[in-house]
Amino acid sequence: MMQELIAAIDLGSNSFRLQVGRIVNDQIYPLDGLKESVRLAAGLGPDKMLDQAAQLRGIDALRRFNERLSGFPSDSVRAVATNTLRVAKNAPSFLRQAEQALGFPIEVIAGREEARLIYVGVAHSLPDPHKRQLVVDIGGGSTEFIIGKSFEPQLLESLYMGCVSYSLNFFPDGRVDKRNLKDAELAARRELQAIAHPYREVGWERAVGSSGSAKALVDILEQNGFSDSGITREGLERLRAALLRAGSVDRLELAGLRADRRPVLLGGFSIMSAVFKEFDLQRMVFSEGALRLGVLYDLLGRYHHHDLRDATVASFMARYGVDRRHADEVADTALYLLGQLDAERAQPDHPDARFLRWAAMLHEIGISVAHSSYHKHSAYILDNADMPGFSRMDQGRLARIVLAHRGKLERVAALDPASPDWLLIACLRLAVVIHRARDGRGIPPLRVSRDGRNLEVVANQSWLKRLPLTAAALEEEQRQWQSVGRGLILRAASGPLAA
Repeated sequence: MMQELIAAIDLGSNSFRLQVGRIVNDQIYPLDGLKESVRLAAGLGPDKMLDQAAQLRGIDALRRFNERLSGFPSDSVRAVATNTLRVAKNAPSFLRQAEQALGFPIEVIAGREEARLIYVGVAHSLPDPHKRQLVVDIGGGSTEFIIGKSFEPQLLESLYMGCVSYSLNFFPDGRVDKRNLKDAELAARRELQAIAHPYREVGWERAVGSSGSAKALVDILEQNGFSDSGITREGLERLRAALLRAGSVDRLELAGLRADRRPVLLGGFSIMSAVFKEFDLQRMVFSEGALRLGVLYDLLGRYHHHDLRDATVASFMARYGVDRRHADEVADTALYLLGQLDAERAQPDHPDARFLRWAAMLHEIGISVAHSSYHKHSAYILDNADMPGFSRMDQGRLARIVLAHRGKLERVAALDPASPDWLLIACLRLAVVIHRARDGRGIPPLRVSRDGRNLEVVANQSWLKRLPLTAAALEEEQRQWQSVGRGLILRAASGPLAA
């Protein structure tokens, strides 16, 4: 029986959470969890800059997580960041410090990818996941809405409203009255109007709430007798009356109200109340499953080589009408070249080999937009489309490699000179040049090697003479690499090339 430990870290806009799970065969059993109320979104100013105090709270929390994760292999830990770090202009500098404090890479995920992972976590925690369910997850800076059945999401949306941002915007001093409560709910209902009709058309059998705001509301409603079970419309109205009587969240005395939820209760309540009204809900059950559990199950899939990213790449190839035979040839040649340059990184399970193959399979999707400058269209699609399983950084990396696969290398001149992507770009460019004729010529008689930042390409002389167009394109490659301060030397060899 396989038993391994994996861990997920959720850098949310309100709380940072660490979940450790034990894999027993194909199931995950939660083993340990840590939560830090960082309230990152509270440090996001009108200029979309994250203030120093919020950054320090986040870094301190991640240092504590680092101690718990001591000894974990890098491929058994996945850390994801959500809305606040999606919108903060200084997120890159914070993430550099955050990764150093945590000791593991951190991925910023798009809203719909966050919604997908939330649904995976919720579905794995429900006793009967085979009903069609509406899942609502109110976070600190965004709220995710998913309709799904079994373990497959059908509709995914992420709206820019959360318990931290709404609490700060509508209840900055913690006071509550009919006016500001109405303003907050109306603002949320305006956001919801964009998705309410298509969601209600699809329909659901059960409404499910997940994460901190839903859990806080369940605790308050049940422990004060406002609801017999879960979140109900009647229970929310009774809580509304209690809030208005108190006049301030600081004066609110209710069983089940934890100190760490008090500052964000009003924002979370306003959004949930708007959800009940716009979706005409009467009752919502609560699920312990959330983003971090979804991340664990996604990580489990990668362990068993069921990586959703492979399915997404296959889906994009079908959607954009990719020439599969040509893409396979380009990918095989690119990986053959990478194997000569760095055998370890060319191993099928190595992240660099996987990104190189994905980039090769997707480098021509932009032709569906226009053949002229198609590499720019390909890169734009990869950078901006919803790609299940890929983080924003994943998509940015794919887009960068694909953008650089032809044309001027100056477009990626700002790339860190030490980045491993330079090798991937070189391998993909050479493979695309070699297979430009689409004549099924197979693996070429080339030998590549590197010396620091410089590459040497040795080609069979008679092969080059037979293919003057390819020879001219390889000579042009030398000029392109010189333009970014890197050398590529092309030499012809008369005899067979040594392995």
